[in-house]
Amino acid sequence: MNARVSHTLARPLWTLLAAAGLAIVAAPTVAATLDTSAIGKAAGVPAKRPDDGVVKIGWSRADVPVTVDGMPLAPTAGLGSWAAFTPMGNRAMVMGDTVVFQDEVDAAMDAAFAHDLKVTALHNHFFFDQPKVYFMHIAGEGQPQALAADVKAVWDAIKAVRAARAEPADGFGGATPTAGKLNADALAKIVGHKAESNGGVAKITVGRMGHMHGQSVGASMGLTSWAAFSGSDALAAMDGDFIMTAAEVQPVLRALRHAGVHVVALHNHMTDDQPNFYFTHFWGKGKATALAHGFRAALDAQAAVAAH
Repeated sequence: MNARVSHTLARPLWTLLAAAGLAIVAAPTVAATLDTSAIGKAAGVPAKRPDDGVVKIGWSRADVPVTVDGMPLAPTAGLGSWAAFTPMGNRAMVMGDTVVFQDEVDAAMDAAFAHDLKVTALHNHFFFDQPKVYFMHIAGEGQPQALAADVKAVWDAIKAVRAARAEPADGFGGATPTAGKLNADALAKIVGHKAESNGGVAKITVGRMGHMHGQSVGASMGLTSWAAFSGSDALAAMDGDFIMTAAEVQPVLRALRHAGVHVVALHNHMTDDQPNFYFTHFWGKGKATALAHGFRAALDAQAAVAAH
């Protein structure tokens, strides 16, 4: 190789760019973008900056004693709520995980939606835990201090539940549905899909298509939204599952909560699916036709996303 060429290739990249007349602009650091103390102040808790420059806040759930498999679990062993903030252009992105007991989920989710945060997962981490512990993941984009205040609103909603009742509740309250007559045809008419009756349960199933490993898959492989109605027309319980693409998740969750339906899980069922599908499980009690309207509202919210 020519000595001059060899020498040129060995020169640092910045000297070559400078020789070509290109300006060198140092990349801004995370530390110069987010104000740790301002985020902590807005959140009402101390904020820390780990080595990667992300600003993080936390809340340890020491307010409710928890046992797992009969052993008392220290809050530091996995009962911590947290939120982390990172720059995103001239704004910020927040991601977090919030510890919720069963009677806190509605309040936490409603507060998240009221403050334009996304709910991205709801699931358990333990077996044989007393009381049952769940984890609600949240996300959002916006101005850092505003996002911190939004997270605070979610945590405050949870604290308000515990302030009203120190021990987590063991039910949603209200009357318990009992077996009776269900007008499956009326429910089908509201939802717009056929209802099948079996063993006193009226079930409505809506299938869709997807792909896995290059193979078309559909309803019989588990790609369905469904609602099962038990009890009577006057007082029924509705449980079910909703299949959604990523873009459909937030509209469906919001529609269910607007209808007073409890969201009890949000997760995936598969890997390597195209598109990626997510599933939310739900539970509601009330007049059967009102529950059917709630399910239909979620279907309509989903269809509105597809229409765009």
